[in-house]
Order: sequence, then C-alpha cells, then structure tokens
Amino acid sequence: METLYRIEKDFLGEKQIELNKYYGIQSVRAKENFNITKTDISLFPTFIKSLAKVKKACALTNFELGDLTDMQRDAIIQACNEIIDGKFHDQFIVDPIQGGAGTSTNMNANEVIANRALEILGHPKSSYDIIHPNNHINMSQSTNDVYPTAIKVTLHELIFKLKDSLRFLRDCFYEKSVEFKDVLKMGRTQLQDAVPMTLGQEFKTFAVMIDEDIFRLRDAQALLKEVNLGATAIGTGINTKPAYQRKVISNLREVTGVDYISAGDLIEATQDTGAFVHISGILKRIAIKMSKVCNDLRLLSSGPRAGLNEINLPPMQPGSSIMPGKVNPVIPEVVNQVAFEVIGADATISIASEHGQLQLNVFEPLIAYKLFTSINMMRKAFYTLGEKCVKGITANEEICMKNILNSVSLITCLAPVLGYEKSSTIAKEALAQNKRVYDIILEQELFTKEELDELLHPKNMVRNYQA
Repeated sequence: METLYRIEKDFLGEKQIELNKYYGIQSVRAKENFNITKTDISLFPTFIKSLAKVKKACALTNFELGDLTDMQRDAIIQACNEIIDGKFHDQFIVDPIQGGAGTSTNMNANEVIANRALEILGHPKSSYDIIHPNNHINMSQSTNDVYPTAIKVTLHELIFKLKDSLRFLRDCFYEKSVEFKDVLKMGRTQLQDAVPMTLGQEFKTFAVMIDEDIFRLRDAQALLKEVNLGATAIGTGINTKPAYQRKVISNLREVTGVDYISAGDLIEATQDTGAFVHISGILKRIAIKMSKVCNDLRLLSSGPRAGLNEINLPPMQPGSSIMPGKVNPVIPEVVNQVAFEVIGADATISIASEHGQLQLNVFEPLIAYKLFTSINMMRKAFYTLGEKCVKGITANEEICMKNILNSVSLITCLAPVLGYEKSSTIAKEALAQNKRVYDIILEQELFTKEELDELLHPKNMVRNYQA
C-alpha cells in the first residue's frame, strides 16, 4: 500500500512527513538528530500525560485571557485530554536525551496536539493557519518553563508509585519479622560474632529502614510543587499578559488536582535544578540501603553447607551451567544491580546540574531521563524483591541456635559479673581448646549449672525481645 506524505516547512527547509502521523517537521528533525538511546519519550507515558496536562492548563489560560477562540480551545483541550487518556503516545518520537534543553520534546507535544486538534475540527494536518504548534499550542510559553514543570508533575506522580512499592516491600519484611519473632540467632558486627538477637528483630530493622525512606520521599514531594510555569524564556515572563502567570498556575492545579504553587523568583527557578538533585539524593539513599539489605540476605542465606545458612531464600532458577544443583540468590543480586545503576545516575544528575550556565540548565533532558529511569527500575525491583524473595524466606532455627551456643560471644553477658579481664581469659580458652564457654565455666566451678543456665540463657541477652 502506497505511503502518502504531506510537506511541512520551517526556516531550515522542508520535510516529507507521513500523512497519518501527528508529529511535524521539528519532531522529525529531532528524530534524525538525536539517535542516542534507541528509544523515544513515549517510554515514559506519565511524562507524556504531564506534558498534555501542562498544555491544557496553558490553553485554558490563553482562552480566559481572550487569546484563543472557543473553537480553538475546545479542540486543543480535547486533544490534550485524549493524550492524558493514553492515546497518541506513539506519536511522541523524539529521543529522551537531546540537545536544546528539551525544545524537541516540547515541539513534539505542540505538533501532535496541533494536528490532532485540526483533525477534530475537520481540517487536514498541517493546516497551521487555523491552529499552529507555536502560535496557539505554545502560546505564552517557552520550553524553559513548560519542560521543567512537566518533569515535576511527572516526578510527583512517579514518587507516589515508588512509595507504593516501598510500602509493599516494607510490609513483606514486617510479616517476616512477626513470623521469626521467636527465632534466636547470633548478631554480628564486622562479620564477627557479637551478641544474640532474634531473626524477627533483624527483619524488622529492614522494614524500619524502608519506612524512614517513605517519609523522606513524602517530604521531597513538597519541593516538586513549586514550578516556574509562566516564566517563559528566562523567568521574566516575556510574551505573556500580566494576569497569565497567576491564572496558569491556578489552571494547572485544577487540571492535575495537585496544589502547585508559583516559584517566588521565576528567574531563579528557571535555572535552578536543586529539587531534582534533592530527589536524586533520596533515590540514592534508598538504593544504598536496599542494596545493603540484599547483601545481608545473601550473606544470611550463604552456603548452604559452607556458609551461614541461617535463612533460606526461595529457589528461583538453576544457578550454574557447570555445577549441578547450585541455586544462586538471583533476586537480591538483581536488586543490587538496580541500586548500582541508581547510584551512578545520581552522579550523572549531579554533574548535569552543576554544568548549568547562567539563566538555564540545558541538561535537563538527561536529568529527567535518569530520574524517570531510576524510579521505574526501583519500583519494579522492590515489587520483585518482596514477591519473589522476601515472602518465601524461611528460617533454619536449629542452625541459628547452634551458632549461639557455640559462640564465644556468650561470655559478654557474664562480663558485668566476672569482669572484663576474666571474661576475656575464658573466651581465649574457649577458642584455644575449641570448647564452649558454658563448659569451661562449669569446669572452673565459677557458677553452678542452674546459675549459669540463667545467666547464659540467650533470651536474657535480647532486649526488646519481641519483634
């Protein structure tokens, strides 16, 4: 079937565009120029919807100020609503990483909305004398206020989804902490025996760590509510009417249902990427802590015969192409790797933010790409960890208790009675003779068996015993 084309022109020349496509010449040029990630911005549907929400708020404002007709407003709003509902996302074709500070993304949105609005009105695509991507869709706007505002709208929503995944994982660990509340085990510091604790306490710690980060994310979301929409090019509001900036923020709140506010200084806000750096830092914090948790799970399940073997991770797949019967901790391992990616993304975001110059940071496309990617990967990783690993963990209670009874560290509870020096001597003898502390104390008749049983009962060493 023959492909039909239309011709669009700009000041650089003209391009053939497939007749059934809603994007226009600037999107095509960007597609040709930036073939970097081999993907396009439709990879992030929440971002596409956020762009449409921002454009809708702007169109409503321009109509209220008398700069759009009823017909133009209705067609533009319908086109935006359709994109918000998930339609036409395949028409957003530009690479997420691009030169131009996001202009290609903004123009991709402008062109798709314009051509869909024209179609709604019964006009051929590219009839830009009726609805123009720049003159009407981008009216009273610049990439420099639309793009960062859309990023913040996107992050605000994505963080809700990330918090949901963290709550799910937290609850998985809490459930295990209750299940393991009576399982006594040896705690460790510097990979050496420390003092007894319960496995429930250990797993509750993981849940508490996650809870702390959920609160950090909630606090960070407040920073995202301050936007520079209406600032246009550098923050001076050039090409807008005096009432525009106040009205467009009000309309953005109405469209999104979120109480966005205008930045106090729009020139500062247009060049400042501090909120993105802060969010990235919290993501890195979460990644580091969750990677540590996964390290612990791998250590605790190590072996099974020649390692700690205090817990069993659910077997997910054969672990070796050469060693029969080997099963590896593949779920914690994949979460570790996601964490490494997020930590690296934070370094990238830091460099990109630092390299902003004067009134604009042109590297916001990279910042957005890394933030969106990190959150999406983390969200999937946390659901995977909870569902495919934590829920199926079981305890090896006999091994845990054996480790306690064989540990020289049990002498710690006798130090207040025997003194540090005497306790150290007993510990040294236990190691040298490969005996239990318990047996040496009885041999030396330092306590009766009944007294020793009471003093060395592992539960007496566990404070706040219940998980």
